[in-house]
Formats: sequence, structure tokens, C-alpha cells
Amino acid sequence: MKFHYFGAAVILTVAGCATAPRDIAPTYVSTMQYDNLTCKQLQAEAQNVSTAAAAAIGAQQKKATGDNVAMGVGLIVFWPALFFMHGNGAEAAQVGQLKGEMQAIETVNREKNCGIQFQDQ
Repeated sequence: MKFHYFGAAVILTVAGCATAPRDIAPTYVSTMQYDNLTCKQLQAEAQNVSTAAAAAIGAQQKKATGDNVAMGVGLIVFWPALFFMHGNGAEAAQVGQLKGEMQAIETVNREKNCGIQFQDQ
């Protein structure tokens, strides 16, 4: 019986962990906001979004790493450490939004044949 409670606690704890940035799906963003941009403007926008995405991904990764450490300590050594887990929040939503914006920019780039090169994140 105790094993069932422990198993349920582990499942609930894992569900509360912050998601690694690579596992966050992009949010849909319409290409309409980029359709009227020139290739030069599109490249500048891509750079701005890329810079913001790097910062958001860094913040989310830090959160995910901290949650993983708290879970390891909590499950093995000191269970109250589980209360220090943060889960997903505004950072995860921002990562998804910025990934969606990059997808929209890449789509417009292909449609306009701008030739902007994108790196995978």
C-alpha cells in the first residue's frame, strides 16, 4: 500500500516539473504580421526574435534543471525539497510563442525567397 502512495507522489511530482525548452511545442503565429516586411526587415525581425528566444530558452532551461535537481534530492534524500519545484510558467509560454514566431518568419522567408539562413535551436 505504501508503494502505491509513493508511486502516485512520484507521478504527481514529475507532472509538476518544468519542461525542457526543446520539448516545448511552438505556438501558432500567423504569417500575416510579416507579409509586408522587406527581406532586410524580415532579417532584422528574425534576429530580434532569435535573441529573445535565446534568453527565454536559457531561463526555461535553468528552471527545468533546477526542478530536476529538486526532484532528485527530494526523492532520494529530503522529500520537502519537492516543494521547491517550479513547474512551467510564463517562461514556457514565451518559449512556445517565440518558436512560433520563428516558424512564421521562416515561412515568409521561403515565400519571398529572401535567402535568410536559420539555425536549428
